Amino acid sequence: MNSEQDPINCIKNLLESKSTAKQATYRFVVEAFSIFSNEAKRVVDELIKRAHPDDKDVTVEFNIINEHEFDVKLAGDMLIFVMHTNIVTFEDTHPIMKEEYILQNEVNRYFGQIMIYNFMADSLKFNRTNDPGYLLARLMINHDNRFFIEGEKELAEFNKISEGPITEDILRRIVKIVLRMAIEND
Repeated sequence: MNSEQDPINCIKNLLESKSTAKQATYRFVVEAFSIFSNEAKRVVDELIKRAHPDDKDVTVEFNIINEHEFDVKLAGDMLIFVMHTNIVTFEDTHPIMKEEYILQNEVNRYFGQIMIYNFMADSLKFNRTNDPGYLLARLMINHDNRFFIEGEKELAEFNKISEGPITEDILRRIVKIVLRMAIEND
């Protein structure tokens, strides 16, 4: 900040740009998380109706942990969906920061995030804290509801910032992709 610049005016400008963008981002992330949760519940309910494995221990479950977390158990896999409540940005060296859209406006670089982890269900059941789990995907959404995903190769089509806002159909598709990934991944 220039010593000649009015500090109140500087704060006002930040509130009107950066802070407003972060609040819009948060609202879009909350909406996306709700869609994720509803779609995961719908898929689980459909699987319970359709799937009839011979082994009664092959279970499918959906659990809401709190307003920022839910999980889906698919047989021996546990997917945990977590909505982070803070808005973040990346270092300038991150590949997304070099995209033209991000460079057009300072506030385009702030993202909310939803992480999707995969754990072995028994690791959580038996509190085996040293068992590995891993991040399947990290969905990043900004104030324009534009998004990208950092994640496994099955999600590579989403690793660049989107041309437009994320849609319910895209979110539903992502849920199905990560659920399938968890079952296929050993």
